[in-house]
Amino acid sequence: MLLYLTFFSFIGLFVILITILKCDSDSIRKLCIEVSLYLLIASVIILLNFGIDFPDLSFIAKTNFSKLGRENMIFIIDGITILFIILTLFLIFLCFVFFYSKEKNIKFYCILLVALQLLILLMFCVLNIFFFYILFETVLIPMYLLIGIWGSREKKVRASYLFVFYTVLSSLLMLIGILYMQFLTGTFHLEQLLLTKFSFENQLLLWLTLFLSFSSKIPIFPFHIWLPEAHVEAPTVGSVLLAGILLKLGVYGFLRYSLTIFPQASIYFSPLVFVFSLLGIIYASITAIKQTDFKKIIAYSSVAHMNLVVLGIFSGNIIGVEGSIIQSISHGFIASALFFLIGMLYNRYHSRLIYYYSGIVQIMPLYCIFFLFFTMSNIALPGTSNFVGEFLLLNGFFFQSFYGCFLATLGVIFSAGYSLWLYNRVSFGNIKNIFILKYIDLFINEFFICFTLFIFSIFLGLYPISFFNMIHLSVVKMFATSLI
Repeated sequence: MLLYLTFFSFIGLFVILITILKCDSDSIRKLCIEVSLYLLIASVIILLNFGIDFPDLSFIAKTNFSKLGRENMIFIIDGITILFIILTLFLIFLCFVFFYSKEKNIKFYCILLVALQLLILLMFCVLNIFFFYILFETVLIPMYLLIGIWGSREKKVRASYLFVFYTVLSSLLMLIGILYMQFLTGTFHLEQLLLTKFSFENQLLLWLTLFLSFSSKIPIFPFHIWLPEAHVEAPTVGSVLLAGILLKLGVYGFLRYSLTIFPQASIYFSPLVFVFSLLGIIYASITAIKQTDFKKIIAYSSVAHMNLVVLGIFSGNIIGVEGSIIQSISHGFIASALFFLIGMLYNRYHSRLIYYYSGIVQIMPLYCIFFLFFTMSNIALPGTSNFVGEFLLLNGFFFQSFYGCFLATLGVIFSAGYSLWLYNRVSFGNIKNIFILKYIDLFINEFFICFTLFIFSIFLGLYPISFFNMIHLSVVKMFATSLI
């Protein structure tokens, strides 16, 4: 199944490249929807056949390069990876559904998304850290093009350059660290790196090289400067991919590599990580209150929520780590839904400034129902997916620092402030007829996107045990590996 999932992505991209000259834009879009849907169904089949008794390495694929004098390439899907894979395939499928026929260069647009899907799938599955780095950086190319070409405002080129500059510059240190690891151990394979006893000094040095790269992707304060700019300038699909998928690459890197290969360094630097994350939560939450642009509010909200995830990752206990994984998946649903909703308004009225909107509940009641639900989910209302993740990671962080947990909880309170203010400002009051000239509620494809994300968010919020069954033994194995 893992080989099928991987190689069908190659086949889908190849078919799209062949047919792109012969078919019109609508046919290419339908083909991309079919390819992404087949991949999503395949990932769900993997999930249904997942070995609950041994979920640490349930699906393994191995390529034999021994005759060429090279190391074998190993791909795995474990309890943590499968959730990120399904999240990726699910959101890219919704991005294809969201497309409008009037999008310019839609053929190239589709190719970039399918290529991005393939790169992320391989990155989540590979156990070779050097190949992981290559995929980690190659993902930037489609996103750079999406922001620079299809961005919605004048500063889109600057935002794309800022996005690449921050992420590539920080990742150069990661490349140096990876090469130094290969110099010390003679291998890039994670399994062999886990068996290597690095000296404490080497652990500290190598951990820092990985931290700078992963923290820029999440992003942790003060490496977050690029994210609000990229969100504001990116098209709706670009914002969804940034918030729903790309921010999770840093989370996955911390879980897969930093915590397992360098456990002593992770403990040593955890106070520093806590300080940066708490500053990020408070700063991003206060800054979000002052914004007048829809996307900037949700962008700073994403910074605050992802810094909460980092607190759970470095809490040093299973509760915090599992809470951070659940919160990452939940954030993929909630933040993506909010960006989709913003994009729906922008497609109608071509503005994201809050000043121009008021009283839309009178003309778009269905839209406002979904907007209210995802707003309440964003502030972790009990019964929603965010509540499960934030409660667990704050509970895990509580064992590290009572006062730190108190400061992190302030971020939740601030989140309620700016989220409710945004919803009240946009939904209620008198309609500004000067700016809102046409009254259109949700289209069929828009309703499908909102309703699907609503179902997943409710399911995760009311029945989280199904997700814990998948990730628990993988998290336990990760802690056990760190203690060897």
